[in-house]
Amino acid sequence: MHYLAWRSLLMAATLLQMCSSRELEPNHSLPDKIIKLPGQPQVSFQQFSGYITVDRQKQRALFYYFAEAEMDPSTKPLVLWLNGGPGCSSVGVGAFSENGPFRPKGAVLVRNEYSWNKEANMLYLETPAGVGFSYSSDSSYYEGVNDKMTATDNLVFLQRWFTKFPQYKGRDLYITGESYAGHYVPQLAQLMVEFNKRERVFNLKGIALGNPVLEFATDFNSRAEFFWSHGLISDTTYKVFTSACNYSRYVGEYYRGSLSSICQRVMSQVTRETSRFVDKYDVTLDVCISSVLSQSMILSPQQVTERVDVCVEDETVNYLNRKDVQDALHAQLAGVTKWTVCSSVLEYELLNLEIPTISVVGSLVKAGIPVLVYSGDQDSVIPLTGSRTLVQRLANELALKTTVPYRVWFEGEQVGGWTQVYGDILSFATVRGASHEAPFSQPERSLVLFRAFLRGRPLPETFKYAP
Repeated sequence: MHYLAWRSLLMAATLLQMCSSRELEPNHSLPDKIIKLPGQPQVSFQQFSGYITVDRQKQRALFYYFAEAEMDPSTKPLVLWLNGGPGCSSVGVGAFSENGPFRPKGAVLVRNEYSWNKEANMLYLETPAGVGFSYSSDSSYYEGVNDKMTATDNLVFLQRWFTKFPQYKGRDLYITGESYAGHYVPQLAQLMVEFNKRERVFNLKGIALGNPVLEFATDFNSRAEFFWSHGLISDTTYKVFTSACNYSRYVGEYYRGSLSSICQRVMSQVTRETSRFVDKYDVTLDVCISSVLSQSMILSPQQVTERVDVCVEDETVNYLNRKDVQDALHAQLAGVTKWTVCSSVLEYELLNLEIPTISVVGSLVKAGIPVLVYSGDQDSVIPLTGSRTLVQRLANELALKTTVPYRVWFEGEQVGGWTQVYGDILSFATVRGASHEAPFSQPERSLVLFRAFLRGRPLPETFKYAP
């Protein structure tokens, strides 16, 4: 009798504790909940932003913005988005200019009809410390930050973010990003896979990389053919750009401070012919576009110091520098006077560019992690030809058979791009008419791509007529 009574009491206490735990779970994140952003339209989903301390001793904290899914967030996956640079903001570029729920317009925010939080709970991280609102109280940290340090901090961030949001621990997790995130994303994913061997924390289901830096020489040297095939340079210049001094040699010399006279002459010739009035991140667009595209300036070091003024004000920079916006985001400026798209204090080890990450992508595929590499097909900075070559080569090395032959895919009544799939685990796709930042320039097509990626389905292969 006493035993049964004790057991009933224990069960009741356990149930009470479980219920209390569930009730308390949201309170971990309550201080980070955004009541409403200035100028924001009414929405049904929750938003959070704030800091996760990744090094208490050196007081290093990373800033995040989190937009839960528009509908049924408890059933949707968690997606981490990282922008590149290195040293550029995922909040300013990804969230407020590309695939987040809002875009600034003057004093207000307007809804992004093609926001990725229609399909997932979207987490945007400003990384490493020194980027955007992320900071280190010890400014010496900013000297010589490298890929390894960034990946380690990102792993710690996610571990501690799950403590704040325990309801997302164990949820299907995807990591996405673009440009130099071709380094950030695979390296973080690799750490997750290794960590899971000791303690299964991360339910990693796939990674997606947009116009990514994966192998320095292949990615950068495909630029010459792209310029030539799009009529941006002459036959003569194409010849010297592929023989006398190719682009990877130029960038390597530039960042080592040892620019040779031949490379200087070749690049002057290339710059003169391509013209500073053509945007290299989308060669079909006029130059009157948001300066948010500066996230990739590091990939295109310029000898020419004069810049063309953009035709419109950079709305995102203005918005995120408002005091009322920073208060609503629970953000602070630490060691800098204003928020910038790309860090003004970070000294990144830029020669990390030369360390290939395509082999890391290969190790992820071998570990059973699906990988999508996609390319905005109007980008000359990291052209589709280099990315396609690298994916094809990797498929051959891993002995993956083609499961979806190269074909078009559709977004509604239009061709959205082209795709090829290997072994149902490694995919390549182009986004037709898209720039280096595909969700910025082709938001609807990018959302179709993202939806198919999350659902593990082939990209639409039929024309959908809408009368």
